[in-house]
Amino acid sequence: MSLRLSHLFLFGLLSLGLFAPNVQASQLVEGKLESKLVPSPVEYNALLPDGYDAAKEPLPLLLFLHGGGGDKTFLNRMRPILDELWKAGTLPPMVVVTPSAARSFYMDYKDGSQKWETFIVTDFLEHLRGQFKVTKERKGTLLFGISMGGLGALRLGFKYPEKFAGLAALEPGIDPVLKWKDLSARYKFYRGPDLMETIFGKPFDEAYWEANNVATIAVNKADKLRAANLGIYIEAGDEDLFFLHEATEFLHRILWDQKIKHEYHLVRGADHVGRTIRPRAMEGLEFLARLLSPPPPDPEAEAARKRMEPLKKQLPER
Repeated sequence: MSLRLSHLFLFGLLSLGLFAPNVQASQLVEGKLESKLVPSPVEYNALLPDGYDAAKEPLPLLLFLHGGGGDKTFLNRMRPILDELWKAGTLPPMVVVTPSAARSFYMDYKDGSQKWETFIVTDFLEHLRGQFKVTKERKGTLLFGISMGGLGALRLGFKYPEKFAGLAALEPGIDPVLKWKDLSARYKFYRGPDLMETIFGKPFDEAYWEANNVATIAVNKADKLRAANLGIYIEAGDEDLFFLHEATEFLHRILWDQKIKHEYHLVRGADHVGRTIRPRAMEGLEFLARLLSPPPPDPEAEAARKRMEPLKKQLPER
């Protein structure tokens, strides 16, 4: 996003009743990490749930990725949503962390000058696991992101399903094509050529873009994603001002065709900013909660399946 559009996104989070009354019992702490992989120090905010100090067992870790133009204070603004879900018992206690990643797309730059993807899955994860009472296991390591953060969550999850158990990507900043040459101006207007060349090389490297394009990764790594059973939640509003609902629908179709399990929501009447963000964020977080504590088997559904099985066996194809 441009600076103006970034401010629009941030304003949308702050306005139109996004936040609930103050119910917080959590702790917000600040940190920073030096790394040779990215401009340092990388500042981050971490939200510790109520009862963190007394916790005996490692807690899940949720990387909470901000959108374009954002920074670590994204977590501050979203904190009331997390506190409300914790108070209601619909989200288990976990440590939630937002790094300030500028407008990096959470990517390794083509010229090697910044390696955000590598930083997150190596130095940053290792640091957080040493700094906080969090699991070192894939099962409890999750991703959540909005806009550019949704893009980052998808790419990181798809490239490293051995490191993350699941992700929730809201209105992700992705593209509805597999090849850069097929992308029309309709989907480029909010990303200037200077930004794209900074990340993808000058001249722009189409092959590098394709190697990092979420939909293309899903096609190329379909076997790995199916085997990993990565939890995937994607959604967008059907009035998204950046047309990201069209890209999210495209990704849904790619995942569907590749038989990669996922949950997909197209939210009627919702835009990229505004009052719908709060309930949508809560739904995404509740999806992650279900990954951590799956619901028990449904006896009614199991009985129905058993009744239908003889009829299905008669079908020519299954």
